[in-house]
Amino acid sequence: MNKEITSRATDYSQWYNDLVLKGELADYSAVRGCMVIKPYGFALWENMRDVLDKMFKDTGHVNAYFPLFVPKSLFEAEEKNAEGFAKECAIVTHYRLKADPDRPGKLMVDPAAKLEEELVVRPTSEAIIWSTYKNWIQSYRDLPILVNQWANVVRWEMRTRLFLRTAEFLWQEGHTAHATRQEAVEETIKMLHVYADFVEHYMAVPVIKGVKTPQERFAGAEDTYCIEALMQDGKALQAGTSHFLGQNFAKAFDVKFSDRDNKLDHVWATSWGVSTRLIGALVMAHSDDDGLVLPPRIAPIQLVIVPIYKRDEQKAAIDTCVQELMRSLKALGIRVKYDDNDNARPGWKFAEYEMKGVPLRLAIGARDLENKVVELARRDTREKSTIPLEGLSQRIQQLLEEIQQSLFNKALSYRDSHITPANSWEEFVSLLDTKGGFIAAHWDGSSETEEAIKEKTKATIRCLPLDNKQETGLCILTGKPSVQRVLFARAY
Repeated sequence: MNKEITSRATDYSQWYNDLVLKGELADYSAVRGCMVIKPYGFALWENMRDVLDKMFKDTGHVNAYFPLFVPKSLFEAEEKNAEGFAKECAIVTHYRLKADPDRPGKLMVDPAAKLEEELVVRPTSEAIIWSTYKNWIQSYRDLPILVNQWANVVRWEMRTRLFLRTAEFLWQEGHTAHATRQEAVEETIKMLHVYADFVEHYMAVPVIKGVKTPQERFAGAEDTYCIEALMQDGKALQAGTSHFLGQNFAKAFDVKFSDRDNKLDHVWATSWGVSTRLIGALVMAHSDDDGLVLPPRIAPIQLVIVPIYKRDEQKAAIDTCVQELMRSLKALGIRVKYDDNDNARPGWKFAEYEMKGVPLRLAIGARDLENKVVELARRDTREKSTIPLEGLSQRIQQLLEEIQQSLFNKALSYRDSHITPANSWEEFVSLLDTKGGFIAAHWDGSSETEEAIKEKTKATIRCLPLDNKQETGLCILTGKPSVQRVLFARAY
């Protein structure tokens, strides 16, 4: 174990913070509750963003950008949405500062610069977007609108954790408009599958696709679909959501269109989003007590090459070999770094890249060059092997795919072994406290029971899985009839 990192068994929360900070993903900022995403962490986000952006565009979506500020009257237009986010809103009331006459060198808010209408710093963009869509939509010919934006949002959280919950974070939010209910529902489910595909195939994190209960759904939505992942401490994490908004926002902003029969109707809507929270999920799903473990498909560096030499002529010979190898690797699309910085010894570099979760490390010395071999070390299994230089690029490409699949298989095995049925209240509580994970249990369908379970155990209904089978039973708390099991878990 790396002595700089708290072990998972000792303090999981501190272990997570240690990895984020020492792995150079993020840092605390001068603004309480906000974070600085460091270059290595932002490179990870960029890789995730670029893959998702292509997936969105491949499904017909285009990018746009809408204002950060939302007039309070617009924000209030959809009541459920406004109520749902009201406690997290940051408000702009003035637009100018001036010198404070009572405190030399200090500034004060200029009372004369009070805004006519207060502005909400967007916690989500439905209000500003649907007020805009009103001007874009008149006829069925204007539909569908398939727009996404990459942006930041502000939700004034009081208890924050890097990536998982911060007052400001980065995300994407899709906002689409449709002529029929069926089209909007199909869009909602399509984007859920896009998210699941990304998280499983690129982040190597298995997810459960499901629908939220009315109590857990997005404020202003008719249905919220979600993907739920399981972290190594047995807690769930909501990795993405896709919302069927019905006609709620169209009615709130009077967005109507003439259909093919020249009849006026309100537009049908969806919204969907994932955020930098996914980086937190990535850290907690794969990493170990020695540092980050990153899946190759989105790792900022897939392979690092470290030279080992004593004399300049040995370094020159290694450089020549590595330069040719790097050309071959880059031609295969592999993100490779040659760390020939002479300010640090090879052992220090090995530990540094292990901490940062680089999937593969290649060491090459003068004797290796003579024998036409290199040493390859995998971050996920710590296996080291001696590999011939001939055909090395293809072998590295193959190993990266093996690591990607191995990480997914390991996470899937853990997740599947932590989906446990509970048939009584005593069994339910015992499983939560001893094993954790997802607990499949009967629930009578009422919000009152759902809230009571949450108050007693801090466990919430994560979702009703899309492939859930119908099964009669009795609610674990009330003993009332139930038609299916739902998945409970304590969650981030």
